[in-house]
Amino acid sequence: MKKVTMALIGAGQRGMNCYAQYALKFPHEVEFVAVADAKSERRTSFQLAHGLADENCYADWRELLAQPRQADALLVCTQDSMHYEPAMAALEAGYHVLLEKPMSPDPRECLELGACAEKHERIFSICHVLRFTNFFTTIKQLLDQGEIGRLISIQHNENVAYWHYAHSYVRGNWRNSQQSSPMILAKSCHDMDILLWLAGADCQHISSFGTLTHFTAENAPEGAPERCLDGCPVADSCLYYAPRHYLTENTSWPASTISEDHSYAARLQALQEGPYGRCVYHCDNNVVDHQVVNLEFANQVTAVFTMCAFTENCERTIKLMGTKGEIRGAMEKGEIEVIDFASKARKVITFPSVEGTAGHGGGDFGLMRDFVRLVQQDGQQVGRTSAATSVQSHLMAFAAEEARLTRQVIALDEFRQHLQ
Repeated sequence: MKKVTMALIGAGQRGMNCYAQYALKFPHEVEFVAVADAKSERRTSFQLAHGLADENCYADWRELLAQPRQADALLVCTQDSMHYEPAMAALEAGYHVLLEKPMSPDPRECLELGACAEKHERIFSICHVLRFTNFFTTIKQLLDQGEIGRLISIQHNENVAYWHYAHSYVRGNWRNSQQSSPMILAKSCHDMDILLWLAGADCQHISSFGTLTHFTAENAPEGAPERCLDGCPVADSCLYYAPRHYLTENTSWPASTISEDHSYAARLQALQEGPYGRCVYHCDNNVVDHQVVNLEFANQVTAVFTMCAFTENCERTIKLMGTKGEIRGAMEKGEIEVIDFASKARKVITFPSVEGTAGHGGGDFGLMRDFVRLVQQDGQQVGRTSAATSVQSHLMAFAAEEARLTRQVIALDEFRQHLQ
């Protein structure tokens, strides 16, 4: 198979530290030949890691795409609201495109992106990495093999973890839906996609409930300042006191994201001046901290999805109930239990550590591997997902948010028609 050449727009946590790591681990399969990022430190880091020439490093993605096509494929890993323009331009320029989720915070732009990929006959993969984990792949195989008979219902939980939620959705880039996207899209479009895949039929109806309950000004401790370092009276007891999370000897994620320089002095300055030093009760956040979504599919499968900030760890758990048995799974524990009603037999499936295969239980590298194979075959091979499928799962997330805000049951066909 030929080596695939790629270019990257957005050399941040996902683009540089997850997906591009695949090229460093498998240099015989992938080579990055160009990068665009507005931050010079990121461009330099990526350039050094991948041995790029100065002329192939751009401060603006428009400069990259103004050149004759430089690679087989292009990765777009910018912030949510900055996905649409470079992805459309890349497809029109003839690149195969891997786009970080969500496709766009605008449902109409999602539809347009899907149509553009189809028009230009380009591979257009969205980073729904859960489909590429051993965990969910095994569950899908068990369902397809009829291990629990006909699937009837799914209960799926995304436990965000109190500290992760505070970092990303109170202080961080995804805190405000007007600046990024609603929580159900920013964090959980992964989960809408996996439910669509496991259910095995189109989603027809959605309802949803959820609010921002805890991380508000009225819940601030008495005397709490705007910033943690400005003499907080509850510094010793507050779960979210910023130095406790960012000024320790551990400089891995999330501490690594608050400053390009990971030194103590740089991180201290970031807390004194940047968004991650703010009191979690005095931020400009508006996304929900808990939400439940109810879904009905065309094959009569029902599902309930729960996202909650108030858990100890980041983990996904799932229960699938069928006519002959049930499946229970914990993704981060690497464990699936299959129960047969007739024999009472219990089969436990465990997975080895996926250390060294990037994040999401190995899904990041699994996604890259699938995308590379598709590009090598120039679209002749069928991938695990498609642009049309990703559009549908995104519309599920948008419909869930509409249902939450209006307290209505949303019919997906009608919702889609109103967008067109």
